[in-house]
Amino acid sequence: MIKAEHIVKSYGDLQVLKGVDLNIEKGEVVSIVGASGAGKTTLLQILGTLDRVDKKGGTVLNINGIDITSLSERDLSKFRNKNIGFIFQFHQLLPEFTALENVCIPAYIAKKDKAESERRAKEILTFLGLSHRFEHKPNQLSGGEQQRVAVARSLINDPALILADEPSGNLDSESAENLHNLFFKLRDEFNQTFVIVTHNTDLAEMADRKLTMVDGRII
Repeated sequence: MIKAEHIVKSYGDLQVLKGVDLNIEKGEVVSIVGASGAGKTTLLQILGTLDRVDKKGGTVLNINGIDITSLSERDLSKFRNKNIGFIFQFHQLLPEFTALENVCIPAYIAKKDKAESERRAKEILTFLGLSHRFEHKPNQLSGGEQQRVAVARSLINDPALILADEPSGNLDSESAENLHNLFFKLRDEFNQTFVIVTHNTDLAEMADRKLTMVDGRII
């Protein structure tokens, strides 16, 4: 699913990633932990194709059978939309749209049929216990419901990989626990791969593997 070798990333004179090696199998739930500034979010952004690796000799970044480093910006955008779902600490829902419309946005970007996209969105929202919230806007939803809508949005294009950055960091303990359990339910149901950056000890320990980053490297 993911093969990364010698991932290096610098911003000016600051080297954030210092040769990260990473192998993740399909269907794994992997947590990444470490102190602030260790490079966790930068690594997640590179795996999500939101940022590019430095062009260094020996660098390999292969996701779902595709050499990411060789893609143009246009092809990278298409790859991201089709293969990767994102869940952030702050749900990043668009306030002017309903839950259903927010979930459908990635499908619309992919130019999928509108009726089929809405049918699929309703199916996912129902699976997540939100069948009564289709027409509600984000400010009418609880924090846990907003995050579940964000999860549904990440699933709408049936991506092979879900990347989550502090997904429960803005939730109360009960909502956080429910979200954590949901990730494993989704993995078991859809065989998706999850890479989760978190400071939440419980979530980190639930994962199939816990990786620790220190000073730009996985130890």
